[in-house]
Amino acid sequence: MYLALLVIFLQCSELYTQERVFTFNTVEIKVQPSVKVKNGARMSVVCRADISKSTDFQLKHNFTVFKNGKPVFTTISDREGAQYEIPVARSSDTGEYECTVEAGGKTKSSDSLHVWITGMTKPILTAEEKEVLEGEVVKLRCELPEEVPPLYFFFRKIKMNSTPKEKHVYEPYRNFSEVTFSVEEGDNILYFDCFGKRSVLLQFESSEHSNRTLVTVKEPFIKPTLNAKPSGNITEGDRIHFECSTVVARMRDIEIILQKNKTILKSVQDEKILKYSAVATLEDSGEYLCKVEQGRASKTTKLNVVVSELFPKPILSASTSNLDENKELTLSCSISGFRKANFSILRKNSNGDISLKNSRNLTMRVNVNDTGSFICKAEVKGIVKESKPVMINIYAPVSKPTLSVVSGLPEVVLGKPLRLICRSAMGTPPITFRFHKGNEVKTIVTNDTYATFLDENIRQNDKKGYKCDARNNHSSGMKTSNILNITVIGKSV
Repeated sequence: MYLALLVIFLQCSELYTQERVFTFNTVEIKVQPSVKVKNGARMSVVCRADISKSTDFQLKHNFTVFKNGKPVFTTISDREGAQYEIPVARSSDTGEYECTVEAGGKTKSSDSLHVWITGMTKPILTAEEKEVLEGEVVKLRCELPEEVPPLYFFFRKIKMNSTPKEKHVYEPYRNFSEVTFSVEEGDNILYFDCFGKRSVLLQFESSEHSNRTLVTVKEPFIKPTLNAKPSGNITEGDRIHFECSTVVARMRDIEIILQKNKTILKSVQDEKILKYSAVATLEDSGEYLCKVEQGRASKTTKLNVVVSELFPKPILSASTSNLDENKELTLSCSISGFRKANFSILRKNSNGDISLKNSRNLTMRVNVNDTGSFICKAEVKGIVKESKPVMINIYAPVSKPTLSVVSGLPEVVLGKPLRLICRSAMGTPPITFRFHKGNEVKTIVTNDTYATFLDENIRQNDKKGYKCDARNNHSSGMKTSNILNITVIGKSV
């Protein structure tokens, strides 16, 4: 009897085991309404398992939805399908989705499915201050609270009838960014906005622009006023007065600067008025600029000034520009169409000009040390003008030159070259030397105190004497050396 019961039990167990057999055919994942979902729309991730069974029996299915490899949804159901609901889809929901089903110790996964949430949420822009002064900065914060970094933020500064100025910032780890914009001269009413971008599948998506934020700008001071007195008909020698002023809202760290051609003439601090005066010269003609600075703010005003010439530059003339030493030199200084002036004649010197005479005319006996540049100056009503320099050359006569063989002996081997040197111990350079072989001029050299001559191939019949002469710009003319006779030695065997 016990044996019969055991057989019946084993048969029933085998029958029960056969009835519980199942296998996964497929696991599928779908997204509704599609794999491209508009930002803010409802989105459903549907996971369904296709299972074959030996009989109709219930299974507990453990569904897990993964996004980019991380679980985002898990549920247990008797049914062969489950649904992950996202009521409001955001760009952060973009990614690779996959579904895994586990039942009865068996597990199967779906293929991955890329879901793209198109579009981005509208950013929120805030300004730290709604009212600023020129020269200050506006600090802005742009935020995309529902987006996930990395993100690109673009800020714009907008003013009427002008192209917006833009700044952009890459934020790899934050969903907000902050920048500052300088408030410049002429910025009265400013608007700011921002927008964001993100990269999806090597493409960029842009958000809509944020709310526009209004920032009003106040002037810390008004544009300066620059005046010159006299305002017209200014002549060299007149005293000209400049006055630059402004109206300041806050007397702190204010600076007024007067400049011409990038040269600062005067500056004052923490004052509303700058005053400057000078005796006008012809070089004072031009554009003057008054600049007011406070912090980063600055405003400028320009004024053009014309100074008329009181008298032209003097002209220095010389009786001659080249003369012998111990001769008289006359220098005269004149002004075209103008006679009443204080004149002085000077010689230029690297250590300072040397005054020779406070007069229109100068006559002097010269020596070679007087060689150089001379000028004259003229002064009228405190205005001093200088002539162009005149170069005067004073010459001492050359002394009688000496002619010798460079080697020292007045002899040369047949067929060998002969080198001669002609030297004048005195005389103002440049000196021109001429070499003669017999009555024939062989070469001419201009140098300071000496010159050399090379007779390249001496022959047996070269018995003519050599001589040289020297001259410079002195009126005494040419000086000639004694004749030098050379002995020609035959070649040794």
